[in-house]
Amino acid sequence: MKRNFVLVLFVFCVSLTVSAQKVFDVKKYGAVGDGKTLNTKAIQKAIDAANKSKGGKVVFSKGTFLSGSIVLKSDVELFFEEGAVLLGSTNPDDYPKYEGIRAFIIANESKNIAVNGKGIIDGQGRDLALAIDSLHHTGVRIDPKYNYRRMRPEDGRGKLISFVKCDSITMTQITLKNSPGWTMCFRACKNIVIDFMKVESRAYWNNDGIDLDGCENAQITNCNVNAADDGICLKSEVPGLHNNNIYIGNCTIRSSANAVKFGTGSYGSFKNVTIENIKVFDTFRSAVAIESVDGAEIENIKVSDITAVNTGNAILIRLGHRNGDKPGYIKNVSVKNVKVQVPFGRPDIDYDMRGPEVDYFHNPFPASIAGIPGYLIENVTLENIEIVYPGRASKGMAYHPLSRLKDVKENSNGYPEFTMFGELPSWGFYVRHVNGIEMKNIKLILDKEDFRPAFVFDDVKNLTMKGIDVPLDKINQIVFKDVSSSNLDSESLKRKIEPEQNKFELPAH
Repeated sequence: MKRNFVLVLFVFCVSLTVSAQKVFDVKKYGAVGDGKTLNTKAIQKAIDAANKSKGGKVVFSKGTFLSGSIVLKSDVELFFEEGAVLLGSTNPDDYPKYEGIRAFIIANESKNIAVNGKGIIDGQGRDLALAIDSLHHTGVRIDPKYNYRRMRPEDGRGKLISFVKCDSITMTQITLKNSPGWTMCFRACKNIVIDFMKVESRAYWNNDGIDLDGCENAQITNCNVNAADDGICLKSEVPGLHNNNIYIGNCTIRSSANAVKFGTGSYGSFKNVTIENIKVFDTFRSAVAIESVDGAEIENIKVSDITAVNTGNAILIRLGHRNGDKPGYIKNVSVKNVKVQVPFGRPDIDYDMRGPEVDYFHNPFPASIAGIPGYLIENVTLENIEIVYPGRASKGMAYHPLSRLKDVKENSNGYPEFTMFGELPSWGFYVRHVNGIEMKNIKLILDKEDFRPAFVFDDVKNLTMKGIDVPLDKINQIVFKDVSSSNLDSESLKRKIEPEQNKFELPAH
């Protein structure tokens, strides 16, 4: 596999030296690997001893070690030998908050920490979540934020791993399973290396795989993520959390939500992010979703070499205004060398925890790039893109005629998803409120007939289209509304619908 680490964003060095230091065997501190004995205190004693000795390796040998929350401290590595399992307790009382954090493994303001080895961390998340649910319904522990619509608790579930304000983190080879909530969350951390990890997180709701929430200098490589929620997700959950210098490469993702996503929490910024060599399959929503809806500044994003099979949507780029005094911005986004196959129907049907369907009839959705009035997405390049769509659109299922493009919902403050606009009038790409978009070598394929055009552009400036390939029997495939400064090659011009066929005024290109 291609590994491109010759990037300015990874000239930092994560200097973990704990592996060469003293070994602290959890068994020597009283831990028993029988899967029954609660070892929280014994494991914490080993961690504390390693921390006090200015660093060390806390070792889990073969066995199953049951535990509640443990706190990872500076200069300590948790090392799991092959056959070692750290098993999460299913008793909610074993997960008290530490510095406001509730998780199985917690670190707060720690430096030079690691979780490595060929073992497994299993949170038993479904059993834990159902125990919390039961306590709520029996009145023992009321959750004031209980979600009755979706019949699940919000409070108390916690995450599998939560690191906050930590510096120099390494996680390699370990397998993470069955989180009650997000699997891994790094908030306001820096200098992170995540490599050759496996995430199996389909136990319950909100099972994101890997979340970076306002982090700098992070590298996620060679990981295999299978998550009931977003696979790899960059977030900025509160103002002031900035994501900068992020590299994601050589990963395989399956998700009942999005594969790689920016947002939904998007209050801070996302800058200088490279995503490449990603394989996606059986994923419900977008292969790549880039979203600023809470005021986030998103710029200098490079996405390349994405292959997605049986995936609900190829690309979503959305600038909205859900929260914040004013919208943020999205600019300088490059998406290259992408192949996606979109199925007819749910691609994640084999998940028993599936993302919610939309509550209206619709035809298959196109990829979308959409800002809002007065706030345009800027400078987007799409190059060497191939998307296979299912077709089978029916006017009887849903019909949005080209004469009513103004009626496509803006949904400026809506939750960002490729389904957020309702029925869309194109089958390939829907582009609205964009200034500067170059589409080169775009190939769109239909499995079955679709009555809609391939492209709709609405309120778009500085559009370039070259090498557009749509089915040969399709002529009227490019629709303009309020498009200025366009540059279309001769083949694209042949596919453009003439004004009289649209029944509304179209500007000259």
